[in-house]
Amino acid sequence: MKLSTQKIYLGKLNNTPLGDLRFAASDLGLLAVEWADSQPELDRYLFRLNRPVETNQKIIQVYAKEIGEFLKGSRRHFSFAIDWSVLNPFQLKTLKAVYKIPYGQTRTYAEIAMQIGHPNAYRAVGRANATNPLPLVIPCHRVIGTDGKLHGYGGGQGLPTKEWLLKLERTHV
Repeated sequence: MKLSTQKIYLGKLNNTPLGDLRFAASDLGLLAVEWADSQPELDRYLFRLNRPVETNQKIIQVYAKEIGEFLKGSRRHFSFAIDWSVLNPFQLKTLKAVYKIPYGQTRTYAEIAMQIGHPNAYRAVGRANATNPLPLVIPCHRVIGTDGKLHGYGGGQGLPTKEWLLKLERTHV
């Protein structure tokens, strides 16, 4: 497999209310967000992209600043670009729909499935959310079960992190 020449830049944001975070970006925008204690998962994800990787906190700083503001409750929207190029077509369609869920609101997996034209694909929508490379930015924490309960969250401490994020947003709506 040929190595792409498009670089991936790595950086971090430590001491957030949810712990230490790691970021990966390309020249197209933010590519991945991961908790520091899940570094092996980020490393495997980046390895599959087969691109040269370098640490560059200067490039990452714009992402770290805005995500830090979001986690403090002083930012509702991100102004930076996202690199959508690494997502498969279904994941892209699903995560773009999730990205549009307004701050402080939720949608169900079934509602997202309907919205993207696949009304019976709520489990696939759940899977697309579970493999979301940009938690916090693509707000999969805003997707809940049809029963109104929280179901699944792979970031941070799992469901307690999802609950914390939803409370943060409801406090600052």
